[in-house]
Formats: sequence, structure tokens, C-alpha cells
Amino acid sequence: MDLEKQHRTPAPYEGGEGCLTVLVRIPVRIVVLVLVLPVRMLWDLLTAGGRVMRRVLFRPLGRALVWLYDQVFAPVGRALAWLTVALLVWPWVGLWRYVAVPVGRYGIALPLMWLYGNLLTPLGHGLRWTYARLLVPAVSGLVTLFLVWPAVGVWRYLLRPAGVAADWLVTHLFLLPLSMVYRYVLTPVGLGAAWAAEMAGRGLAAVGRGAWAGVVWLVMTLLVRPLAWLYRRVLAPVGREIAAAFGVAWRVAGFVSRAVGRALAWLARHLVGAPVAWAYRTLCTPVGHFLRDAVWAPTRRAAAEAARTARGVLASARETLRSARRDAWRALVGAPQVTDARELGGSAARTLGRTTTVPSAAPAPEISLLADKTVERG
Repeated sequence: MDLEKQHRTPAPYEGGEGCLTVLVRIPVRIVVLVLVLPVRMLWDLLTAGGRVMRRVLFRPLGRALVWLYDQVFAPVGRALAWLTVALLVWPWVGLWRYVAVPVGRYGIALPLMWLYGNLLTPLGHGLRWTYARLLVPAVSGLVTLFLVWPAVGVWRYLLRPAGVAADWLVTHLFLLPLSMVYRYVLTPVGLGAAWAAEMAGRGLAAVGRGAWAGVVWLVMTLLVRPLAWLYRRVLAPVGREIAAAFGVAWRVAGFVSRAVGRALAWLARHLVGAPVAWAYRTLCTPVGHFLRDAVWAPTRRAAAEAARTARGVLASARETLRSARRDAWRALVGAPQVTDARELGGSAARTLGRTTTVPSAAPAPEISLLADKTVERG
């Protein structure tokens, strides 16, 4: 077993590096390192720049945009939405609810329904009865009398006998002679011609197979085998070495790039970062605290107070608009009639045990002197 293992030669693609592989390995790796090093350093520089931009620019900008949306755009949008609804939606809703729907229901729909039920429906029933009982039987009888019976007579006594006679003549004068000629003349001649063609085809096929085998042997001997040897002995080892050289060069370039990056980061930290941090702690932080406590906080409180005042003004305007709308509706349609006997007596302020609630009435004492007055519902 050991002797067999020692004398066994490895496959050309499994092991055993040739002289060409060893010869091109070091120069290829040096050239590839020279080509890959600038690309790797540029890649690391772009990656570090992206991280710095995300940390220094994009993250604070995103937080500022979020604050601006929450504190400015959202309140302004809600106010504009309320104004839009109040100025554009509510008038059209009132017009549709109190004008278009009553006019459409009582002025158009009910008259049309009455017209359909009391005029058009009886008229349609009468027309349908006339069509089913009078027109359909009359037309059916006329069509049967003047079209169906004459057509049936012509087919039965004229066209059918003529067709039977023509069929007999064609069968006995043309089809029988043609079938005899095909069976006893054309069929034997066709069989002989088919046998001759088959033998000629077999000979041509044998010649074609021999010629194809010769062409295949020439192509395999003169083209395929040299190309396979070139690929297995030259191109495959060179390609593997180039791929390995790219991997090694990329890793070495990464080590060099990281070393250069650490050196530049150390210089930037000691030449730029430390002075900027000292200036931020010593100058910018006290100034920012002063602006926050002396300028921003009073401004924010004043803005909140103005917002509360504006909300109160809008609420009072909304209540005034509702009262004006109720008064206008009461002036147009009149006060509603009192239908419950319990609502005929009692004070305007007492609503306990009644179905009508008067929001604008002031509270009255437990014993009221206005029990004989009626209260209008708003």
C-alpha cells in the first residue's frame, strides 16, 4: 500500500505545481499589489468618509427635520386642514344635507316614483299583453303559411330527389373507376418507387456517417485536444495564480490602508480634534447654555401662550358659528313642536326627567315659579 502511494503520480489539475506557475507567481503578485493598493486605499477612504458624513451631517440633519416637522409643519398642517374643512367642506355638506337631499327626494324622486307606479307600469303591462296575445300569434301564423310550408314542399319534392340521383351518378360513373385505377395501377408503382428511394437513402446515409466521422476526428485531433492542453497546462494555472494574487494583494493593501488611516487619524485628532473639543467645551457650551436659558425658553413660553390664545379664539368662533347656524335654521323652519306632555311645564333650566336639554339655559332653583311657561327646544 505504501509503495503504491509513493509511486502514484498526481493528476495534472489536483496537485504538483509546474515551473510556469512558480515562475509567474511572484511577479504577478507584485504587479497586482501595485494595481490594487490605490483602489483599496480609495475604497477605505470613501468608507471612512461615509461614516463621518453620516455621524456629523446626516444624523443631526435628520433630527432637525424631525423636530421641524413635529413643531412647525404638523401644527400648521392641522390648522390648514381645519380651515379647509370649515371653509370648503362644511358649506357643501350643509347644502347637500339641507337643500339638495330634500329637493331631490320630495321634488324629483317621489313624483317619478308615483309616475312609474301609477302610469308607466299599467301601460307596460297592457303593451306586453297586446304583444303576447295578438302580435306573436299573428306573425307566427303568417310566417308558417307563406315561408315554412313552401320551403318544406320544395325540399321534399324537388331538391331531395335531385340530390339522390346526382349522388348515384357520381358514385357509379367517377368514383368506382378512380378507385380501381388507384388500387391496381398507382399502388404497385408507388411501392416500387418507395423501395428504390429507401435503398438510395440508406446508401447516402452510410456515406454521410463516414464523412462525419472523419470530420469529427480531424476537429478533435487538430483543434480540441490542443486547446484542451493549452487550457489545462497554461491558462488554468495562470488564472488561479492571478486570482490568488488579487486576494493576497487586497489583504495586503487593506493592512497598508489601515496603517495609513490610523496615522492620518492620529494627526487629525491631535491637530484638529483636540483644539476643536477645547473650543467647544470652553466657548460654545457656555454660550449655548446662555442662549437656551435667556432666549429660547422665554420665546418658547411666549409661543405656547399665543397658541393657547389662538385655540381659545377659534373655539369661541366655532361656538358663535354654531349658534348662528341654529338661529338661522330656527328662523327658516320655525321652532319644533312640543309633543311630550312632560315638556309643557317646568322651568327653562330644569331638564331632569325631560327629553329636551337646553344648553344655553341658566340653572333654576329647586322650586320654580315659571312652571306654566313652555320651553322652546334649540
